[in-house]
Amino acid sequence: MKCPGQDSRYWQPGAIFEAKCPECGKTVEFFKDDTTRKCGHCGHRFANPKMDFGCAAYCPFADQCLGTLPPELMAQREDLLKDRIAIEMKKYFKRDFKRIGHATRVARYAEQIGKAEGGNMAVILAAAYLHDIGIHAAGKKHNSTAARFQEQEGPPIAREIMEKLGAPEKMIEEVCDIIGHHHHPREEETLSFKVLYDADLIANIEDNHKNKPVDPEKIKNIITTSFFTENGKKVAEERFLQ
Repeated sequence: MKCPGQDSRYWQPGAIFEAKCPECGKTVEFFKDDTTRKCGHCGHRFANPKMDFGCAAYCPFADQCLGTLPPELMAQREDLLKDRIAIEMKKYFKRDFKRIGHATRVARYAEQIGKAEGGNMAVILAAAYLHDIGIHAAGKKHNSTAARFQEQEGPPIAREIMEKLGAPEKMIEEVCDIIGHHHHPREEETLSFKVLYDADLIANIEDNHKNKPVDPEKIKNIITTSFFTENGKKVAEERFLQ
């Protein structure tokens, strides 16, 4: 069965349109299911500016349906996967708005730090949204939400979520590894772990000082001794010391 969105029998007006080549400005005709087209004037190949790859973020048959996507659209696919993971995290925590809010803030800081550090944003943001996903299971199974129990229970739940969304196995492995020790850094760590750790630390400082003023000297000491990345330190300084 062909995906209705790609079947020309269901196309509406506007399914065939024109776009300007970003290199030379000449007009290039696109069909809505074209992933890319080559400019007949200068030869530059560029992505379909109107194509919706929403289903490709989680469909396991996306590669068969769409073919090999260009790098810029693969990046878009990973970004859409991040959004799906955020939705699944919220569905999992249900009405636990404290956990949802914390994960969302960690993801916001992780995105800010990760983009500045040049990290793998798909891994970083997936880990940010799912880093505490084991906290409910830890409480039920161990009668404790201590860090080591969160780290123990989190990876299987994160894996189930990401597998359901069709995430690549390599990404799943890295995200689960980060979740499985996100409170306990190893001697050697990946950039993705460092970004997540710093973002989580900022959000935890916020949580710990919600109802009391932040001691500037204490914060300066934490920033100096506990942060991994320079941009994590910068974000913390902007958040707490200005």
